[in-house]
Amino acid sequence: MTHPRILPLEGVENFRDYGGYAVRGGRIAAGQLFRAAHQARATPADLAAMADLKLATVVDLRRPRERESDPSLRRQGFAAQVIQCDLGDQAEAPHVAFLRQTDLTPESARAFFLDYYAKAPFEPRHLELFGRYFAALAAGDGPILIHCTAGKDRTGLLAALTHHILGVHDDDIRDDYLLTNVAARVDARLPMVTEALEKSLGKRPSETAVRAFLGVDGVYLDAALGAIRARAGSVAAYLATIGAPAAACEAIRARLIV
Repeated sequence: MTHPRILPLEGVENFRDYGGYAVRGGRIAAGQLFRAAHQARATPADLAAMADLKLATVVDLRRPRERESDPSLRRQGFAAQVIQCDLGDQAEAPHVAFLRQTDLTPESARAFFLDYYAKAPFEPRHLELFGRYFAALAAGDGPILIHCTAGKDRTGLLAALTHHILGVHDDDIRDDYLLTNVAARVDARLPMVTEALEKSLGKRPSETAVRAFLGVDGVYLDAALGAIRARAGSVAAYLATIGAPAAACEAIRARLIV
């Protein structure tokens, strides 16, 4: 797993820098934007490495039940602002319900994620969390980490919206989103996760379903952005409604483009 964006931590998957891309007028600063999966299994070495990043803000996109099941580990002296949301019920995460309730075929996996991504930008919890994240980003207090459980769907969408504000080329937005398939070690973890799911669910999921559970596909991001444009008119209009109007976007660009 050698890639300049990926931080090879021991117990935290998919940890990487999503800054550094070339944009009009310069380049996004590196070392300011980080994304990851949850940190419930972070080792002492991982916590030390994260401390070295001097994070000012951590945005936890998970539901309350997810946070309770896998509470984030923090190093002594951790002082970053934590943004999270208790809005909504205590239901299990949709992807967990999907695994329990469907036939786990390639077709059902694809249908689930296409539907999920079309709805995710408008879920009330996400509207609040995304708005608070962009406010923190505009305030410019220091490096920021966004994460959910796997660091791929909610986190991937929020990173893509950030890249849109900063003027990242569409190809780079897609490449950053798809880098999850490397950073999350999908191929290496596939057999272990398949066996664990079979024991937990009493049925063996298809390889395609497990890959969808662990990784990402560009058509899913397309579904989210397509839904945003269909319902809001444009990505910019959507961002304005959730707390990132033109002035906030300009402040984010001024802070992060060097």
